Amino acid sequence: MVNPRGPPRARPMDMTSPGPLLPPYGVVVGVLLHLVVYLFAMLYSYAEQLFLKKDDNKINKRDALAICDLHRCKDGPVRNGHIGQRPPSINPERLKDFVEEDYLNGDVKTWEMKIVSRNEELLGDALSLVPQSSTRTSQSSHNKLIRFEDISAAAFKIQSGVQKTPCMYSRLSKQYGVDIYLKKEFLQYTGSVKERGVLYLLTSLPQDQQRKGVIVASDGNFSMAVAYHASELRIPVFVIMSTSTSPARVKMCREYGAMVISYGTTAKDSQMHARRLAQENGYLYLEEEDSAVYLSGLGTVGLEMYEQVPKLDAVIFPAGGHCGLLAGSAAALKHLNPHISVIGVESESFPVLQQSLKAGHPAEDQACSNHHFYGDVSGLCFGRNSLQLTGKLVDKVVAVREEDILISMLRLLEYERATVDAEGAIGLAALVAGKLPELKGKRVAIAICSGNVELHLLQQCIARALTLDNRVCRFSLVLSDCPGDISKLLEILAREEARVLDIKQERMFVTSELFSVEVTCTVETRDKMHTAQLRNALLERYPTAAWTER
Repeated sequence: MVNPRGPPRARPMDMTSPGPLLPPYGVVVGVLLHLVVYLFAMLYSYAEQLFLKKDDNKINKRDALAICDLHRCKDGPVRNGHIGQRPPSINPERLKDFVEEDYLNGDVKTWEMKIVSRNEELLGDALSLVPQSSTRTSQSSHNKLIRFEDISAAAFKIQSGVQKTPCMYSRLSKQYGVDIYLKKEFLQYTGSVKERGVLYLLTSLPQDQQRKGVIVASDGNFSMAVAYHASELRIPVFVIMSTSTSPARVKMCREYGAMVISYGTTAKDSQMHARRLAQENGYLYLEEEDSAVYLSGLGTVGLEMYEQVPKLDAVIFPAGGHCGLLAGSAAALKHLNPHISVIGVESESFPVLQQSLKAGHPAEDQACSNHHFYGDVSGLCFGRNSLQLTGKLVDKVVAVREEDILISMLRLLEYERATVDAEGAIGLAALVAGKLPELKGKRVAIAICSGNVELHLLQQCIARALTLDNRVCRFSLVLSDCPGDISKLLEILAREEARVLDIKQERMFVTSELFSVEVTCTVETRDKMHTAQLRNALLERYPTAAWTER
């Protein structure tokens, strides 16, 4: 439809309007330039802070690695290449009842520094302070008497590697009139208390020496403990044993993980060969010495006994030549309670410790036995450190007979179901022999420290102990060789409730009248009173009966 008014007319332009509203081009360019410069400045500042932070992290990491290298010789082995945070030397919770807060930091030397420049020079100076390993265990600490904080540090460090054995009330208490508590250290993995000292000794070695390995020449409990714990710590371990060592002991040592070498016919030959191998190959030759480290580990037994048995009156330990357990435990007990009586027990046949204490130094002409029954009880006194501690802290040292040790082994087997050797039973033997009458009615703890007795030796010991305890007896008598005479003898034995173990008849070499037989009987009785009752009954019927004296 066409607009009648025609097409619209254009509006005339107002020539007086101000023009466009946009800023000038130069102003826009200036603003953009300022914005770009500001952004570049911000990016540069952020990048600079980022790079500086990375450099600081690298420096801190190098510092931490350097400090960890300095601590390795004190912190024990590094497992699987992982370096953990160094624990405190003593667990404060363990000592909260001992009121020994002054010792919470121990006596452990460390070297700490902040490396700001000349890293290699500072590390070299610091590492020169670290004691270097030698081919023996002899170090400056061997000439230092141990202190309570040393034992506490050892207890904290070995707590995950050894058993905290029970210290239990014994049924033998009623028999001997003493409240007896038995510290059952024979329950350790290798059956000996020496695991404690060995583990602390091995974990205290520098890392480079742990990589090289250790070597020991012994067939006793010390070598067994070294073989087991060195293998657990991934330390190469070699054990040199003489050819006279029992095959069972050699097999056991190999099962623990050691390389066992049989050399020489005597212990001295094995020791010389071990020293030579250590010198040629860089091994550390370990022997049972009275170093402060080893004694501190053994002293943890005394610390545990104090924890487990309240209000102790006395503690009994095995002594002999290797009196490290006695010396180390006495140091802990006397510090915690000076009124506790510490008593050592040794063999009457080998009074090594008493001779050394009387002379004031380790006796050189000491009598000792190579028989496996005695073990470390008859060993040589191995150092002045333990001897000095014993003379200073131990209240009494008594000696017992071999017969008392055998009866003590029998008592522990019967009443405690504990199979122990002479070293483990010698502490109880002091009560069996009546050597400590002053302990009647008191609370006494006894360390049963070893249970490594060979089977054939155990059989001999128990048989001999039954005879000594008047529970196995033998008699002989002459009967007429007629039917029914032997049965009459057996009727008397049955009536007296005696158990016949063996019976023999001899006809050819009888010196009495013809047609007679000599009968020898071995019987088992309940006790000494039962044996006397049986003897009276037999003598009443057979006046010529002869009893075999033990």
